[in-house]
Formats: sequence, C-alpha cells, structure tokens
Amino acid sequence: MASPERATASCFCSSVQLEFPVEGKDMVNSFVCNCTDCRKITASMFASNFIVKDSSLKHLKGQHKLTQYSQSKTVASGNNMTNFFCSVCGTLMYRRSSGFPGMSITRIGTVDDLKLHETKLKPKLEVFTKDRVSWFPGVQSAEQREDGDLS
Repeated sequence: MASPERATASCFCSSVQLEFPVEGKDMVNSFVCNCTDCRKITASMFASNFIVKDSSLKHLKGQHKLTQYSQSKTVASGNNMTNFFCSVCGTLMYRRSSGFPGMSITRIGTVDDLKLHETKLKPKLEVFTKDRVSWFPGVQSAEQREDGDLS
C-alpha cells in the first residue's frame, strides 16, 4: 500500500503494478538520461528515471506479464541492460544494468501519483548531456554531466 515513503507505478493498461520507495536509502537517485540507448528504448529524446534498490521494489500485480529483453551493443557504458516490458501494452517498467547490481532503473512516467513527478522524483541529475538534442535546454535545476556517471 502506498504511503508518504512509498508509491506505485503501473503500465499503460494497468496489467503490471509496482511499489517502491520515494525516499530513504533505498531510493538511490532520480535523473534524466540523454544517451542514444535511452532515446531508442523510450522513442523520445531522453528518459526520465529513478533508481531503487531491488530489495525494496515490490511487484503488486502482473509480474508474470513482464517480458525481458537484454543487450549491451547500444549501451554507452558497455554494460548489459535488461529491459522489463508489459507484454500486454509494451510499457517499459524498469531496466536492470550489469553496472548497477541490485538496483532497478524505473521510469518516472509510470508513477501513478503525478504530484511525485514534480516533487520527490524530480530529476536531481542529468547525464549524457553531450548527446542532448540542441532544442532541449536540459533540466535546469539538475546537476549536469557529460558522461553517464550517476554517483
């Protein structure tokens, strides 16, 4: 059940629903990524993400409806990235990188409480700014990094 410390996220068709922390040690970071891999996987010019520890990510429904796709050839870091999609509607729910063991990179846009997009999940960091499209000025309140360093 969602609380001030936890929230839910769901896919477009509501077949899959997750619960996760929005604060504390298990809520690792929130960021925008401009890398070409994130562009392709989101069909957009950037991805808005937040990282949570896997031990605190709970599948409330539809875990069996998640389809996985893994690869490393387009990932700028060279890490293997496994993507978890709803098999019904195709929504990308989260990614897991070999470079971030024990963590899931979840999508801000899937979070059910839209107020959290503006508050606790607002990106604190923007990475791969060297790959940002010229017409997007970036996330003005976020720390900017040319590379993919999320630390």
